[in-house]
Amino acid sequence: MPDSQPQPRRDGAAEDTSSLLLTGAKLTDGRTVDVRMGGGRIEAVGTAGSLTAHSARVDLAGHLLLPAPAEPHGHHATALTADTDGPVPYDVPDIQRRTTESALLQLGHGATALRSHVPIGGVQGLGPMEAVLQARRSLRGLVDLTAVAVPRLLTGVAGADGLAMLRDAVKMGAGVVGGCPDLDPDPTGYVEAVLEVAAEHGCPVDLHTDGADPARLARLASMAGGLRPSVGIGPCSGLGRLPAQAAARAAEGLAAAGVTVVCLPQGDCGGLEQRGTGAAPVRLLQAAGVRVAAGSGALRDVANPVGRGDPLEAAYLLASQHGRTPADAYAAVSSTARAAMGLPEVRVEAGFPAELLAVRGERLGSVLSLAYSRVVVHRGRVVARTSAVREYCDSAAAVALDLPRQGRSQGNGTA
Repeated sequence: MPDSQPQPRRDGAAEDTSSLLLTGAKLTDGRTVDVRMGGGRIEAVGTAGSLTAHSARVDLAGHLLLPAPAEPHGHHATALTADTDGPVPYDVPDIQRRTTESALLQLGHGATALRSHVPIGGVQGLGPMEAVLQARRSLRGLVDLTAVAVPRLLTGVAGADGLAMLRDAVKMGAGVVGGCPDLDPDPTGYVEAVLEVAAEHGCPVDLHTDGADPARLARLASMAGGLRPSVGIGPCSGLGRLPAQAAARAAEGLAAAGVTVVCLPQGDCGGLEQRGTGAAPVRLLQAAGVRVAAGSGALRDVANPVGRGDPLEAAYLLASQHGRTPADAYAAVSSTARAAMGLPEVRVEAGFPAELLAVRGERLGSVLSLAYSRVVVHRGRVVARTSAVREYCDSAAAVALDLPRQGRSQGNGTA
């Protein structure tokens, strides 16, 4: 593939005079390149040493440069609460702090766009939504955060307040309409209400479902077809517990309706009452033509007290446990996740958004295995760095292999 050449901006946005040059980065096709960015986009990609920097320069020698991951299924309002003594606080300042901290943790992992499922209703009312939207504003320029409004009930007398609150949440700034039809006495009516509100406001839909009821999935797929491709569901682990033929038919129905499935390879999330049910049958879904993205789910809350929220771990698990190639696994947390979230495509080519992740390593497989040191680029500037240094005690083996040793300052000790 020839080097990308400089491209003019076409989005009408004001030009950003600052620029950044990434040098010596390895791409997945084996090339070593320089990448110049400006105005939030990639301006040029050329062979190493061929581009000049107008201002800042970052040396990425020894790093693999990738399109940045995105998080299509996070629960930031409840994150980091697994070790809380007593009841979890749900005051607006507490939720805002948790959301901000967990979003920054995921940014450090490389995710520059996050979709956060926010519970509304009950005693807290719209407080959690207010807190997450405040966190979104404080994070602007570091990471893009989209809030999903998640009401508990939407049907019957009890659901009237939930439906009104759902509309209010969208007016406040929720960008996606969500929820969990499995927990409503009338799951079909719940989905109808969600789709109606989404159509009113032109919002995407992102629903929690276990997926264990094939008839219910078929109805959902039939109803969602009119909004394609803006409907996603997950984590759908129940599909894996169905008989093979029933699961295959359900997957074919989802594919025909253009419904995206967001699986959670790292564990459960708090959106469903069932826990420990495993991950969705990724191979079966993809074989049927379903678009499958991968998210993180719970980040150290009661649903998964050790959840990391790391997209690269999700990709690693897809490769190691679900038979995906490293490239397919990484696509599930990057290009496919971005498409599921309605975000522009990212490639390491001129003209594309400068949303990038550099990880120390030579090949994608090794990066998914040992993704320690990372450099995260959002809108054309470095917004997070993680550096890991490994050193060994002074021993004959370390000397023979010229490994970095304690007490010796060596640049090659970074992992």
